Amino acid sequence: MLTGEDFKNGQVLLINKPLKWTSFQVVNKLRWNIRHKFNLGKIKVGHAGTLDPLATGLLIICTGNFTKKIDEYQAQIKEYTGEITLGATTPSYDLETEVDETFPIDHITDGLIHKTVQQFVGEIEQIPPMFSAIKMAGVRLYDLARQGKTREIKSRKITIETFEITNITMPKVQFRIVCSKGTYIRSLAYDYGKALNSGGHLSALRRTKIGNFNLDDAVEIEDFIANL
Repeated sequence: MLTGEDFKNGQVLLINKPLKWTSFQVVNKLRWNIRHKFNLGKIKVGHAGTLDPLATGLLIICTGNFTKKIDEYQAQIKEYTGEITLGATTPSYDLETEVDETFPIDHITDGLIHKTVQQFVGEIEQIPPMFSAIKMAGVRLYDLARQGKTREIKSRKITIETFEITNITMPKVQFRIVCSKGTYIRSLAYDYGKALNSGGHLSALRRTKIGNFNLDDAVEIEDFIANL
């Protein structure tokens, strides 16, 4: 069994983030429970890579001295599985907001779906979504977006190592993506829909790997707390 000193010295915890939880909520829940279980006045706890509330999957949590490793873990290659719904866009590029525009999909064949992913493999330019945690002039973009405000966002270079279509049941397309740090899968879903001369938004997302860390080794947050 781990002790309070173990957590202060540093632990890497692999958590399966629940749907609708923010990554920050996971950190706060674990910090509170570790502190109270071991009567610790203060302990550092942080996560190595944000997952949106509507995403699930692997969240790396670092405690104590291991919070110094967060940047190292964040920089590693990540793998996701998920689903893009074609024929409609939303302001947030996912299901957080309602559909704002619809598009035809009758022209989209399985062949076109597979061919179009090739445009997104390799080093590409990507514009992050307005609904993101990026700060501009000290304000989170999602706070501005929720007030109906927009800002011009500069594109970033990212690398998509793998973009594989795993199932097609129109208008839903399931995928597996291996990508670099800083990749917004929501933006990829939006841009992919445009490349198909239609629209698209992310309707499901699960992070399955970060570097050598695997979702199969992660635990549910309530199970972790119960076994402290």
